[in-house]
Amino acid sequence: MNKILLFLKEHVPFIIFQLFLVLFILLLYWLDGFRNYSTAIYSISMCMLLTAGFLSAKFIMRRSFYAAIIRKPEKMEDALIRYAQAPEHKRTTEFTRELYKLYQNEVQALYTSQHRQLNFMNQWVHQMKTPISVIGLLMQEEGELDRDSITEEVEKIRRGLDSVLVNARLETFEEDMQIERISLKRLVQENVTEHKRLFIANGVFPVISIDDNFTIATDVKWMKIVVGQFITNAVKYTFEKGKKVHFTASCTGHGLQLTVRDEGIGIPASDLKRVTKAFFTGENGRRTGESTGMGLYIASEVCNRLGHSLTIASELGEGTAVSILFKNGETGEADDSEQHRGVDGSHEDL
Repeated sequence: MNKILLFLKEHVPFIIFQLFLVLFILLLYWLDGFRNYSTAIYSISMCMLLTAGFLSAKFIMRRSFYAAIIRKPEKMEDALIRYAQAPEHKRTTEFTRELYKLYQNEVQALYTSQHRQLNFMNQWVHQMKTPISVIGLLMQEEGELDRDSITEEVEKIRRGLDSVLVNARLETFEEDMQIERISLKRLVQENVTEHKRLFIANGVFPVISIDDNFTIATDVKWMKIVVGQFITNAVKYTFEKGKKVHFTASCTGHGLQLTVRDEGIGIPASDLKRVTKAFFTGENGRRTGESTGMGLYIASEVCNRLGHSLTIASELGEGTAVSILFKNGETGEADDSEQHRGVDGSHEDL
């Protein structure tokens, strides 16, 4: 019944127009002197029957469509209306299908993001239990407090908190992005200085060989996070003291390429293609037990959104080289603001 009422409501203007048209034609005949009432009644009756037949046929053809849109939907797939016959309804159905695809993509992206955040937080909380437990045990020991060990554990917690904040900010990357031209060497020096305690604690030495005139256009804050992640990985997976981490840059046919190469344990070939996947820890991550599998994923995501190509090459037992290609890199002067940015020092300060 609801289908019929909906159909009639849709065609009320058409029925009124048909009645007006018939009355108009009869009025013309009346003004022309036509006075045969039987013929007039017959004409009106035939018009009503033909109109009713037309509407009935039309309703039969479209009844499935009306049935689909008046029932209460129980799932999103109910939006995919089938059995559309009229061109307007077919186009409406196609439009609805396209909207449904957009909706599915957005829901999938949101689900993936939430799932990634949940896994990341679970792993992070699990990893933070270790340094907190170690600090608790150190505090219970009698005698002089081992401040170096406590500082090391606090540093682990600080890096973990930084990872959580970076991962959270990645969701609003575009809102936080600010591109400026900077000196590549200065960017690397600042990162090395910020991680000097890590270098010293592990007995690893940075070696910077970058031309002073190399400049790149990028987001400084995000790129420092990326380079910082490379440094952390390079030092963390270099177990022998006295090894070096090399920072080099060169002009290629496609732009400036920054390479961070360590002399660590290297990445197994079977893991190399998956190290930028979220939560992939690989053989090395399981070996140290401190990897969240998010560091290189975040670095890869940042490089991708900034338009910088990221490549990773490694040989087991020889080390790993991570390279970023800055297509907008060139030889020249950096921004004035960059020139005056404070730099605490380079590898000579370590």
